[in-house]
Amino acid sequence: MRAVVIALGKVGLPLAARIALAGHAVVGADVDPRVVDLVNAGEAPFPNEAGLPEALRETVADGRLRAVTDTAAAVADGPDLVVAVPPLVVDATARPDWGILDAVVADIGRGLKAGTTVSVETTVPVGTTRARVAPALEAASGLREGTDFHVVFSPERIFSGRAIEDLDKYPKLVGGLSAAGEARGIELYASFLDAEVRGLGSAEAAELSKLAETTYRDVNIAFANELARYADTLGIDVLSVIDAANSQPYSHVHRPGIAVGGHCIPVYPRFLLAGDADARLPIVAREVNERMPAYAADLVAEGVAGRRVLILGIAYRGGVKETAFSGAFPLRDTLLGRGAEVVAHDPLFSADELRAHGFEPWDGESAVDVAIVQADHAQYAALGAADLPGVQVVVDGRGILDAARFAGVPVRRIGRPEGSAQDAGSAIAPRS
Repeated sequence: MRAVVIALGKVGLPLAARIALAGHAVVGADVDPRVVDLVNAGEAPFPNEAGLPEALRETVADGRLRAVTDTAAAVADGPDLVVAVPPLVVDATARPDWGILDAVVADIGRGLKAGTTVSVETTVPVGTTRARVAPALEAASGLREGTDFHVVFSPERIFSGRAIEDLDKYPKLVGGLSAAGEARGIELYASFLDAEVRGLGSAEAAELSKLAETTYRDVNIAFANELARYADTLGIDVLSVIDAANSQPYSHVHRPGIAVGGHCIPVYPRFLLAGDADARLPIVAREVNERMPAYAADLVAEGVAGRRVLILGIAYRGGVKETAFSGAFPLRDTLLGRGAEVVAHDPLFSADELRAHGFEPWDGESAVDVAIVQADHAQYAALGAADLPGVQVVVDGRGILDAARFAGVPVRRIGRPEGSAQDAGSAIAPRS
């Protein structure tokens, strides 16, 4: 098989590498010359993706994988499979900007030859593949979908940091615009994946499956956050409650936390709502989860006005240098609105990068009154009071700290009462 993978980001590049590892010839296309140059040098253009550096060194060295900037030319070579995984940019309310996806589809259409199957892996609202992508490909190529070429939707189902592993772990879902197209898509994906490749009967079913799995997680986390809020009023540990509930095999309650961020979980419920005006649960779940950064700030019961508050982690989750819909932004805005002086730290971001995101960097030495853990970076798990000079209250928004390291300093968690050692803390005194 010959394949072209378009957009060599955290989804596309591991996918291209996995196809090449299976022995196929792959061309990766990306508009960023820096990315293309690094890939052709056998180097990963982003860090912390397990197995990717080794896969690139192996497959680039023997010629199975190469990268180019000209998508149309790569597609014009007539590959069996073209996989498009460009980002679908959204605004602050998760409304899509179609510019990048439309441009990629136009490039594919200009080079498209009969016999090629085009797979869209970018998560989109239901109906996009049939009503937007296929007509655009037909218009640009002069070919007919279902006769000259096929289009399928196959949602990405990977976790950043373990993408190559996940490609072989979870069933690969494929939905076609025709039965013949779906069968061809299944055949092509099965040629390089060890996981089950499952046909869903239509592109719309595959599109909805992706929105279902991500919206489920948002709703589940919202329920966990509601339980945590209630547990706080009762003075009981919500984690013991959740663990007890989950000991029965039909309960799968997630964990509460300070925020739900990232490119997926906060966004795709909005795609579902865009197509289903009668849906109610996704709306409520979004409202609950979007209130959690402010709720975490509420745990500083003494108030934050006039105090110096340190946000630990601006990434949306630990170990990932990404800030999409990170809880750090609403947390910062909440704290500033309450009169706090806000500083931030993140081991993955330089001081200049923190400033570029609108945060005042903490120098690691100056005193702070309050510290709030927003991202569960592994480095933060070992923090103690000595690492946070002057700290008088800590809010552990991710439940990763060892309270024993904060003797005399209250460590407050969402849905979890303070232990006796933590209760010894007193109210915050204004800093001169």
